[in-house]
This record gives sequence, C-alpha cells and structure tokens, in this order.
Amino acid sequence: MIHAISGIGLVRTNADWGRFVVRININAPKQMLYDAWATRAGMESWFLRLSEFKKRNGSMRDDTEPVEKGDTYKWLWHGWPDETVEYGEIIDLNETDRLQFSFGKAGICTVQIKTEEGENIVELTQEEIPTDEKSKQEFHVGCKTGWTFYLANMKSILEGGIDLRNKNENLQRMLNS
Repeated sequence: MIHAISGIGLVRTNADWGRFVVRININAPKQMLYDAWATRAGMESWFLRLSEFKKRNGSMRDDTEPVEKGDTYKWLWHGWPDETVEYGEIIDLNETDRLQFSFGKAGICTVQIKTEEGENIVELTQEEIPTDEKSKQEFHVGCKTGWTFYLANMKSILEGGIDLRNKNENLQRMLNS
C-alpha cells in the first residue's frame, strides 16, 4: 500500500519483504539480452568475474553455450575475494525470454525479457526471500541494491560499452562491486 504524505512524496507501508521486482529498458535485441543471462560469456560481460555453468553430467559449459534446466553454477564477483562465492541451479527457462535460478539463501530469481511501448525490458523478480530481520536487510535491501546496479551496468555495457564495475578488490564497500 502506498500513501501520500503532505503532498511531498510517497511512502510504502506493509512492504512485501519476501519479494521485489526491478526493471530496466535496454536498447538491445531480445536474443542478446537473453544470452547475457544464459551464457558464461554473457554473465561475465556485465555481472560477474567468473560464471561457471555445469551440465547435469558434471561437464562445464563452453563460454557461449546456453544453460539448460538443471545446470548448476558457481559465481564470483569483481571487488570480492574468492571466499565470496554463490552456488545455485538453473530451475527453469524457455530459451528465449525467461530464465529462473536459485540464489542461495536469498530465494529464487526469475528474469523475463519483455517488450513494452516498443522497448525491450529486462525484469528481475526475486522471491521466496526469508523475512527475518537479518534477511530483510541482507537479501531484500542488499540484493535489490545490487541488482539495481548490475542491471544499470548491463544497460551501460550493451548500449555504450562502458563497464561500471569496480574490479579492484582493495577498494571495499563500493556501490559497484
């Protein structure tokens, strides 16, 4: 529920701490947007410093080979040591405009690529977020902040070629890592 306060702005009450949605329009073909999520090369171009995808048989996917349902992943970020690692699984996909993956203790993420008003939109929904106080901060606020930056970086990379990520591990507590 959203309420106006003295005409100066909006305040959200009764927030749903178990989910959030972030969206961004990106001037790029749908297939390019999908591949940015569904391949190692794509993920490493805007999001991660390492994105390994393993097939069900345990072999690694090639850099440009799209993931499949049941694949598992290992992700590492720029600006963070190797101890900051995420493991998960590709839960579902349709090979064109929808991909869903587990995101550790932070829940399930679903990426959809839509067209609205003639523009391609990347929409990420993170749900099944635990709602204890620590998880509200780490996973709802923290992940939403992170996804907001990384989606903006995806737009920057695909539309202009400028990578906004902090790649210096010695610079800590940065918005862009």
